[in-house]
Amino acid sequence: MSEQSGGLPGALAGELSRRFGARFSTSDSLREQHGRGEAYHPVRMPDAVVFAQSTGDVADIVKLCAAHRVPIVPFGAGTSLEGHVAAMQGGVSIDLSRMNEIVELNPEDLDVTVQAGVTRKQLNAYLRDQGLFFPVDPGADATLGGMAATRASGTNAVRYGTMRENVLALTVVLADGRVIRTRSRARKSSAGYDLTALFVGNEGTLGIITEATLRLQGIPEHVTSAVCPYPSVEAAVDAVIETIQTGIPVARIEIMDAITVSAVNAYSKLNLEARPTLFYEFHGSEAGASEQARRAQEIAASHGAEDFRWASDPAERARLWEARHNLHYATLAMRPGAKSWGTDVCVPISKLAEMLRESRKDNEKASFPVTLVGHVGDGNFHHGYIIDPDDPKELAEAEALNKRLVERAIALGGTCTGEHGVGYGKIKFMRAEHGEGVEVMRLIKQALDPQGLLNPGKVLPEPAAS
Repeated sequence: MSEQSGGLPGALAGELSRRFGARFSTSDSLREQHGRGEAYHPVRMPDAVVFAQSTGDVADIVKLCAAHRVPIVPFGAGTSLEGHVAAMQGGVSIDLSRMNEIVELNPEDLDVTVQAGVTRKQLNAYLRDQGLFFPVDPGADATLGGMAATRASGTNAVRYGTMRENVLALTVVLADGRVIRTRSRARKSSAGYDLTALFVGNEGTLGIITEATLRLQGIPEHVTSAVCPYPSVEAAVDAVIETIQTGIPVARIEIMDAITVSAVNAYSKLNLEARPTLFYEFHGSEAGASEQARRAQEIAASHGAEDFRWASDPAERARLWEARHNLHYATLAMRPGAKSWGTDVCVPISKLAEMLRESRKDNEKASFPVTLVGHVGDGNFHHGYIIDPDDPKELAEAEALNKRLVERAIALGGTCTGEHGVGYGKIKFMRAEHGEGVEVMRLIKQALDPQGLLNPGKVLPEPAAS
């Protein structure tokens, strides 16, 4: 059992073992796997792991844990970046990855209901023959329950929105084991509070999402991609701002700086110019997508870009975006044995150039590599501090860089995180961003989870001293 909590009560361990058999485990390897995400945060192991296969399983586990006052941490694919799955007070990790059934597809209504453990790639493979796809694409093959719980976003958000816009309804297990459905499949409703919006982004602190009804899109008739190098990050951002303000319905528009492009070239065997680069994608009819691309190319040229490298072939296009999605591993390969302190902020798009310019000044002084990638069409970007997590000096330096980055974003009217979520990594910035709103959030937490058992230590800072 983990030292941080002293282990599970024997009665609870016995009940879970009898109820779930081999799906209940206290093995060190499983507990370690379920106590970490993809980032630099140290492992915080649960005392036990239970694999759920249904909403009923989750409700039973929650009821048992509530009766023994034992903390509960939901787990999907373990791809989170801000310590969401860390068992800060030990307890039971509920692994939802085996809840991977597609429950109901309604192609005429453009929606689908899935269990929480279905991954985005699994869903899109299932939908392909129907001519449909689910557009939210955070890069990692995350579970859709986890994506809803963290209000995930991704490369397509500039056109299709985030999980907030694409989740129609949820099935949620509350802290006492009750099961609720947040709303119907109807596209709009004026009936009561918007419970769906409350639980999208709750990070497992208000309830455990077990099913999600999602909005779907038709696969575009034509897709065109392009890669375009720029003389500077500022020039690329200015081109993005003009592209968005002109109303060109670009589907994806991503930025990488020169250091990041070099890392991607080395890892994914590409030969892109090692310069600040925008990745574009346009969706629509062949004529429509071509017109969008032509207008974007004209704007790019006016900001010093020399050429578009077109990728209309599906295989080449897939290779480019696969390289983009493998960025996390590409950056780790820059410094073998290091970890990435991944952070993200989001600002109003008019403030993006200023934000990136000031953060670049900080990053140029860093003693370790710092990467830049961003979904810049909506003002969201990511830095990766490639650090030795065992070096206290590097940890302190990364902490200071991250603090300045977030404080600058909030001062410019932005947020401490556009899509990574809060977890426990960004709790320290919640009051600066939300002020008294944090106390309102605390009232909601206390109403729905009075024992404080659901993913404790996440999202909400400790109460302010009176």
